[in-house]
Amino acid sequence: MATTRYAALLRGINVGGNRKVPMAELRTLMEGLGHDGVRTHLQSGQAVFTAAHGDEESLAAGLSEAIERHFGFAVDVIVRDHAYLKGIVEACPYPAGGLEPRQLHVTYFSAPVTPDRFAEIDPDAYRPEEFSLGDRALYLYAPDGLGRSRLAEHLARPRITKGTVATSRNWNTVRTLVELTEG
Repeated sequence: MATTRYAALLRGINVGGNRKVPMAELRTLMEGLGHDGVRTHLQSGQAVFTAAHGDEESLAAGLSEAIERHFGFAVDVIVRDHAYLKGIVEACPYPAGGLEPRQLHVTYFSAPVTPDRFAEIDPDAYRPEEFSLGDRALYLYAPDGLGRSRLAEHLARPRITKGTVATSRNWNTVRTLVELTEG
């Protein structure tokens, strides 16, 4: 039976002491769902696992439902396979090798987003910050980091993310997820 290696990206957990999801409990919960080789990365909501069944959307929905039952609060989850994650790294429009990881981020979306969502943004108003769209993803170059980014604040507005789950990761985490889902 063929298996696929995935990453689960949990949105908005363990931030500021809220919506606590201990990684050991998350691993046990995911193993209880029948997933194999479960590993977590950092406390900010990344887990990798192997599954022999399902698609990304059903795996995300199953994990989200299990988290709500176990922890008592809803958590949005995006699941992506190794090929997708690797493709995101390979398609990066910025010179990632020459940047600090805090300067480059990827926002993963649960569904495709079209350029019209971003039509109101005047790119020149945010320079030297920039963004570029990819496959269900947005690349953000923020030379002073995400915490100081005016563009990141604008990109997180409900009008832009409406109807999708969106969760961001810095470039170190983006690359690490590719490595952890390999093989």
